[in-house]
Amino acid sequence: MSFLIVLAALSFLMFVAYRGYSVILFAPIAALGAVLLTDPSLVAPMFTGLFMEKMVGFLKLYFPVFLLGAVFGKLIEISGFSKSIVAATIRLFGAQRAMLSIAVVSGLLTYGGVSLFVVVFAVYPFAAELFRQSDIPKRLIPATLALGGFTFTMDALPGTPQIQNIIPTAFFGTDTWAAPVLGSLGGVFILVVGMSYLEWRRRKALAAGEGYGDPATLINEPAPFAGARLASAWIAILPLVLVTVCNKLFTVLIPRYYGDSHEFVPAVMGTAAPVVQEVSKVAAIWAVQGALLVGILSVLVLAWKAVAHSFAEGTKSAIGGSLLAAMNTASEYGFGAVIAALPGFLVVANALSSIPDPLVNQAITVTSLAGITGSASGGMSIALAAMSETFIANGQAAGIPMEVLHRVAAMASGGMDSLPHNGAVITLLAVTGLTHRQSYKDIFAITVIKTMAVFVVIGIFYATGWV
Repeated sequence: MSFLIVLAALSFLMFVAYRGYSVILFAPIAALGAVLLTDPSLVAPMFTGLFMEKMVGFLKLYFPVFLLGAVFGKLIEISGFSKSIVAATIRLFGAQRAMLSIAVVSGLLTYGGVSLFVVVFAVYPFAAELFRQSDIPKRLIPATLALGGFTFTMDALPGTPQIQNIIPTAFFGTDTWAAPVLGSLGGVFILVVGMSYLEWRRRKALAAGEGYGDPATLINEPAPFAGARLASAWIAILPLVLVTVCNKLFTVLIPRYYGDSHEFVPAVMGTAAPVVQEVSKVAAIWAVQGALLVGILSVLVLAWKAVAHSFAEGTKSAIGGSLLAAMNTASEYGFGAVIAALPGFLVVANALSSIPDPLVNQAITVTSLAGITGSASGGMSIALAAMSETFIANGQAAGIPMEVLHRVAAMASGGMDSLPHNGAVITLLAVTGLTHRQSYKDIFAITVIKTMAVFVVIGIFYATGWV
């Protein structure tokens, strides 16, 4: 019964998300409904002590990233830089390779360390302009962005700085470059099969005479560039390059400057207790925020005349979008925390541990928990915290290197995590102005391909012994 309650809560939230209802409203309803059916006395304590605690904690850490990412993306749009880069991309790759271009740009930013959420805000203006000029349906933009930003560069390619590739290092004693051959092969599989699927969908839409979409019904469309002429593509791409480079630079410099923690005494009346900030826990977030500020300033410097006339209205819409995206994701985060605290969740975790093959066991466990919680990092953290010792013991008994366990866990986390209630999926659809009904089918296809890749990598390891 406890398992059925968890399953019902998850199914209900996926259903309402797919139907277009706000998860800000329904995530707490679904979570607390599960608590009510499990133990009514825990509804209020769980809501305040767990759901709200996790939701507010997420906003405290990540809302500035959402805000700065949205403002950066809007400035890239109204400055004309997005149109300039799109024009150069069409000249370089051709209009028929628009989806490959967007997937590659998204992938490069993700692999460069830019947050997945920031990639959505920053690349969407390019994607919308490029798809419109190439007459490709707008509904395919979310799946294309997901392929580039949420898959192979997030956790498959060795060395990626995304959190999904960092979490396993603490459990397996590895580094981010673990299993480079398997990770690279898995990444190639995802990109090739994913692009083949998206190209098939594009050709099918073309044969049916479907264009970009009816302008009267489309929402969240990038504003047309109102300037006299476009900037050079080299100038236009400079802010994106600065964000990537500064993110890496600040990631190195911030811990050196502040150390593991930093203490200060606030200037208030009376005797104030010192405030201690554990820098090691927020250094990566500070680095992204600093990099985005540099990117925003660079756009203002390089295109002030083009930006000045619509800066006020443009940033207002960006701030509104960032609030919605951050609240959607934070509500999902709170939902995952509540579900993970219920007895039914333990039933799932214990059942998964009975799968005999060590790598298949780990892959199914991690991707299942990521799907239930709607979070790649959350599901993997829960799985590894509870079962990493078992994974390691089983792996050692079967002669499986820790590097392979690392890569399988990382790749599995980004598989079924992107179900309809996933925060990144909801953010992606909110930013692009599309609904689950319009675009989720193609996002789910990319999710299935990503999940398949994990088992392809496992098969390659067993067949060849490559690491």
